[in-house]
Amino acid sequence: MEPSSCDTFVALPPSTVGQRIIFGKNSDRPCDEVQEVVYVPASDHAEGRTVECTYIEIEQVPHTHAVVLSKPAWLWGAEMGANEHGVCIGNEAVWGRESADGEEALLGMDLVRLGLERADTAEGAVDVITELLQKYGQGGSCMEDESGFTYHNSFLISDRKEAWLLETSAKYWAAERVESGYRNISNQYGITTKIDREHHEMRDYARSKGWWDGKSQFNFATVYSYLTTARIEASGSRYCEGKMLLEKSNGSITAETMMAILRDKESGINMEGMFMSTGSMVSVVPIDQSLPAVHYFTATPDPARSVFKPFIFMEGMGQIKETCSPTYGADDPVKKKPRFQSKPDRKHKLFVKHELVSAIIESHKDRGQKITERMRGLEKNKIDQMDKIVSEGITEPDYLVNLFSNCVQEEMAIYEKS
Repeated sequence: MEPSSCDTFVALPPSTVGQRIIFGKNSDRPCDEVQEVVYVPASDHAEGRTVECTYIEIEQVPHTHAVVLSKPAWLWGAEMGANEHGVCIGNEAVWGRESADGEEALLGMDLVRLGLERADTAEGAVDVITELLQKYGQGGSCMEDESGFTYHNSFLISDRKEAWLLETSAKYWAAERVESGYRNISNQYGITTKIDREHHEMRDYARSKGWWDGKSQFNFATVYSYLTTARIEASGSRYCEGKMLLEKSNGSITAETMMAILRDKESGINMEGMFMSTGSMVSVVPIDQSLPAVHYFTATPDPARSVFKPFIFMEGMGQIKETCSPTYGADDPVKKKPRFQSKPDRKHKLFVKHELVSAIIESHKDRGQKITERMRGLEKNKIDQMDKIVSEGITEPDYLVNLFSNCVQEEMAIYEKS
């Protein structure tokens, strides 16, 4: 299996319609991997507490923010998500001159979740992630098997006023602020000479390895990337295709624009094959802090055959049962050593129903088209409702507490009739 992985996008005014930031990501993972959508409420933690991440335990902080996450069901971290303050994060696999092999540490996906739980701004998430990177490092298998699939990470992080691109190589990193326009990332280093923040030893380390002469203009991507071709050849073309799709709608980018980009198969952004788009996310975050952010998740593979369902942070929310996978506690093969000796069933309720309907859509053209039309109708109805809320504010809070779960129920009702 030739690994390919992920595209993440952000658009800011004046590229978007209204004073809104639009964030989007496809999570491209092994085709048999289940991605769940979970809600974790805000919480206070006693002094001295720890938190068990995918492979290691680290110190907990006094308070963690409420988060909604789209995550591979077997691990602790997340591919993408948002928090109650409007911070959104997605990560990408990147490879460079520095080896990504090493001891188990924090996964990039753990860092996504930790950044969301601990930061209330995008730049604050840069601080959280880089401090944890320095203290604990990054490493460990990123697939639920013994293949030893490892990588460094880049992160696209946004909030209500700006975005940050953070790229890492082991503990070294560079970050670039994005204050307007649009940006996308696709499995390759993208920070060049505009570096707004960096690891204090990043340049000295590159010079000590002979990657930079210390005199020429420092270009992070050139210095830290491979000398020859990138690990994933397709990432370059996907990056260019994604950039062109953003440019095509520049000035008029909406949630629906971003969903259409994530569904685009011709560009390779909606990936098919052994690695495929197993989960998708689009967020609409108004600059006006008095207005709610809306986060759409599929919780199912292939966004072209999925429904983007809305989520808004509200008081009194509970767990999203329909998109939560079974848990196995201490008996989970991920927790036992040697790891990954078996692979339990991690399919959640929506995944099971969606899997059956996807097979119908694939094999019965006319029937499949009717199902897809009903799915799109449900999605369009929710987008219209959410657009009014994002523009005018919340008038019926009780309706929104179970917004995502109710939409999942409506989606499953379509599948049951099919």
